[in-house]
Amino acid sequence: MKHLTTFRLIDAVARLGSIRRAGEAMAITASAVQRRLTAFEEELGEPIFERLPHGVRLNAAGELAIHHIRQQLAETDRLRSRLADLTGVRRGHVSVACSQALTPYFLPEEIGRYCAAFPAVSFEVMVQEHGAAAAALEAYLVDLALVFDAAGPPPFEILIAVPQPIRAIMAADHPLAARGELRLRECLEYPLALPTRAFGGRLLIERSLAARGFAATPELESNSFEYLKAHVARSRTVAFQIDVGAPREGEREGVVSLAVAARDVQAGALYFGQLKGRSLSVAAARFADQVTRSLEDRFGAG
Repeated sequence: MKHLTTFRLIDAVARLGSIRRAGEAMAITASAVQRRLTAFEEELGEPIFERLPHGVRLNAAGELAIHHIRQQLAETDRLRSRLADLTGVRRGHVSVACSQALTPYFLPEEIGRYCAAFPAVSFEVMVQEHGAAAAALEAYLVDLALVFDAAGPPPFEILIAVPQPIRAIMAADHPLAARGELRLRECLEYPLALPTRAFGGRLLIERSLAARGFAATPELESNSFEYLKAHVARSRTVAFQIDVGAPREGEREGVVSLAVAARDVQAGALYFGQLKGRSLSVAAARFADQVTRSLEDRFGAG
């Protein structure tokens, strides 16, 4: 299996853009990485990296080679997972790309539940917007993607899509906090704290404002929902979040979450999927089944 070690070293060089940093990450010397890489390039008959003044970068041949390398590594992980399953001990590694809204509550709960049942399975979570998540699937950098998209289905095999209405987030002592369902115009009576325009939830809010002839300049913008949540807890501002990322009863952290009328702001969708045609490891496939059931139980299929 020596070629797998070489593949992992080359993958690390490609990810980090540096032979030295790849060696540090893999706990071997940079010269040893260089020897492995040189031997691989000689056997392949093509260089796969451009040597730059401060690192390396994949060339056209390297892009093809790294795709093959990552496919082989994924297939090896799948084989190991299946062999472990034969012994009754589920092992393996699962990597997930997800939208930021999945990180506070939903995904930690799902991974925690899975790890409690199968402690020999390890996880990696990469927070990415939907386009980057789809690219990570295509590049075999992750097994699964769970992303919110207001524009439409992403370009990967969708295992389940569930609706995601918008909720208003505010301090627990905010004047609107005791209300039930809110109208968008009520939220506009207070300063807004909004995610940046890179986020789908912001797109939904702006569409709704434009459709009703409203205009609102946010008091605060941030690419961190954790920061937005902390800000509204200490002010009279109102923020917005999709349902899956909104605080629930018992998880308030100084804020409350209220539904915004569906007639005012249309729902987006949360998409869960994998690279089309890829066979997942047993660990990843079973985790995908668990997440699919959880999403359907909580939100219903879109």
